[in-house]
Amino acid sequence: MVILKKINAWLHLWLGLASGIIVFIVALTGCILVFEQEFESMTQPWLHAERPASAAYLPPSVIKEKVSPLFPGKEIDGIWYYGHGRSAKLSIQSDSLIYVNPYTADVVGIVDHEDFFHFILDGHTELWIEAKIGEIKIGQTIVGYATLIFFVLLMTGLVLWWPKKWNKSSRDKSFKIKWKAKFKRINYDLHNVLGFYSLLVALIITITGLSMSFAWMSKSVYWLASSGKSPAPYVNSSSDTTKIVPGVMMKNVDLAFEKGITEIGTYNKDAIIISFPETPADPISLCTDMYNGSWRYVYLDQYTLKELPSTQVHIDKLNLADWIRRTNYALHVGAVGNLPTKILYFLASLICATLPVTGFYVWWGRSRFGKPKKNNKRHKTSLQSI
Repeated sequence: MVILKKINAWLHLWLGLASGIIVFIVALTGCILVFEQEFESMTQPWLHAERPASAAYLPPSVIKEKVSPLFPGKEIDGIWYYGHGRSAKLSIQSDSLIYVNPYTADVVGIVDHEDFFHFILDGHTELWIEAKIGEIKIGQTIVGYATLIFFVLLMTGLVLWWPKKWNKSSRDKSFKIKWKAKFKRINYDLHNVLGFYSLLVALIITITGLSMSFAWMSKSVYWLASSGKSPAPYVNSSSDTTKIVPGVMMKNVDLAFEKGITEIGTYNKDAIIISFPETPADPISLCTDMYNGSWRYVYLDQYTLKELPSTQVHIDKLNLADWIRRTNYALHVGAVGNLPTKILYFLASLICATLPVTGFYVWWGRSRFGKPKKNNKRHKTSLQSI
């Protein structure tokens, strides 16, 4: 048992030192990204569009027809309606983001894609490293394995935190910060106690992050949640090209759009993304039920508007394993419970960002580069005896 504890402590120390800077960057940028949508809504006026009294959206074909001449040579292949009172974003072949008033089709904003939050996201996902080795993105790979190390740190940290005896003194050391103590003790408590309180949320963030980084983790989580089953294979559906009717594509896009917001979508019904078919075999793609960080893709035949087999099941009808897979992103960013969970995730991410700092200081205070500090009093006595 003693040997296992020493191995656990050794792993926690050296894995923490090896991954500390990366964990700090990923956690801090994640903390900033938690309230990205709220901050952008307050600071970017082009995201809002005043709705005339109970006015309906302009259909996609009208917006495309009015806006296309303003951007010659740029094909519009989809529109994101964010909801009433919000502007719509065009999916267009451009480095800029184009926002339009969904009631008038007036362009209200042309924004550089490379904004502050895009910069922070690049740091969170790839440490601002754009280099590749073949198809492997170096930055994303480093972040993925650093996240895996952080998972091990959380587990070894729990073992180190666990009180030897569950008496009052041990409980106080494990659950309370001794604010009146010296800085070294306060720092230790910040690492030990706050690390425990953030553990559950940190584990959710870490496991969902690993599911996005590694296919084996995503499959393992599904396997565990489904009691040993595998997810259903993806079905790539196409429109029935034997029923081609010339000149009706955009008309059917409008019909699909109307069907999406009146019949198909049930959560946040006024928010929908519609993508236009590019080839005769492509379906009309709808993204609906965008609520609390989750969404659902629906694919319709562009000629018959019939739902195709690739359409995702409504979230209310999913089993546990499929629900976890569908909401993985929402669980990762704290959107699954809206504002309360976002606040919780913000605090947990902030604590995670401090753990490498407080942990490094704990190590530094106990030993310098792994060597125990000499006892100064004993050192002076030995000098006097020479």
